[in-house]
Amino acid sequence: MNQKGSISVLHVVFLSMTVIGLKNHVTIIPSLLEDARRDGWISVIIAFLAIFPFVFLFIYIHKKSERKHLAKWLTDNVGKVPSAVIRYMVAIFLLILSTFTMVEMLEWIAATFLPKTPLFLLLLTFNVLCVLLAMANLQSIVTVNAIVLFGVVVLGFFVAFTNLQVKDYNMLKPFLEHGVQPVLKSAVYPASGFIELSLLLFIQHRVKSPFRWYHFAVMMLILLGLTIGPLVGAITEFGPEEATKQLYPAYEEWGLVSIGRFFEHLDFLSIYQWLTGAFIRIGLLLFIAIDLLGMTNDKKRISQIILPALFFMSVSLLLVSDHVFLKIKGDYVLTGTFVFLFLLTLFLVFAAKRSGRKSRKQPN
Repeated sequence: MNQKGSISVLHVVFLSMTVIGLKNHVTIIPSLLEDARRDGWISVIIAFLAIFPFVFLFIYIHKKSERKHLAKWLTDNVGKVPSAVIRYMVAIFLLILSTFTMVEMLEWIAATFLPKTPLFLLLLTFNVLCVLLAMANLQSIVTVNAIVLFGVVVLGFFVAFTNLQVKDYNMLKPFLEHGVQPVLKSAVYPASGFIELSLLLFIQHRVKSPFRWYHFAVMMLILLGLTIGPLVGAITEFGPEEATKQLYPAYEEWGLVSIGRFFEHLDFLSIYQWLTGAFIRIGLLLFIAIDLLGMTNDKKRISQIILPALFFMSVSLLLVSDHVFLKIKGDYVLTGTFVFLFLLTLFLVFAAKRSGRKSRKQPN
């Protein structure tokens, strides 16, 4: 089925760098360091190799669904009730992911740059901005992303190369210091990021040309670099013990940045990286949720349902301590994300096979 979408595959690649890249670059690092210590980078490689075969499952679903709106395609193939259950489950799941991204960002802001600014005010402001972005069309989201991503990438390379002078790669040794089990257990954290590529299938009907397996492969390789970079940076700059104690290792690396003797304290540049990443991630996740709930272009329902839901869910998480939040995120959200998207992918493969059998049974 040849459909005309509004965005290109390159736009989708850029979206993956921001939306999933923020999670792999920032969110999973503390949990990964806590469980795998200096061997966390091995967990990332294991997760990459384990999830890579899913690329071909994504392409299989993409082809069998003929690039149709995934929710409508599910209705045609598995029925209205199962399709509705899946749609609402995915929408709620995306709302939960958005909430955790929102709260993690706000707690970081409160702990670093704006400790005396009321969290309620920050939450309300960012909540409204993200919902407004989600109300826009996908083309607006990818346009904003393309504009801000350049600065994010430049700053990322800047901090990586500037800190080469303080990195000690001997900190990565000895390998497998605590055995294989912690490494294998921790692989679920980066895997929960890699498998989020499955969410791109929910915008396939808005993409001008079909996905190819190498498109997903390129996105996975980019995410691999975005994960290993700050992880290895934290270990080699601070050592595994100190890095494990940090709530925001990717941010702490900015504290070491200096240019000569006269330019220091450049950590304020990380504000741009984190805020733009969270803005695009939350905006896209909410956009997909709104689309699945059939609220597209219905600003009144979005304002009455999505806006307060995101706000009050965020408030409830802001009431817990940083360490409790980190434990909930690591023990439940990251692991739950992997399990949920793993099962969702298998269900979509089942629906794709069912679709193939139906098409063969139809008379010519």
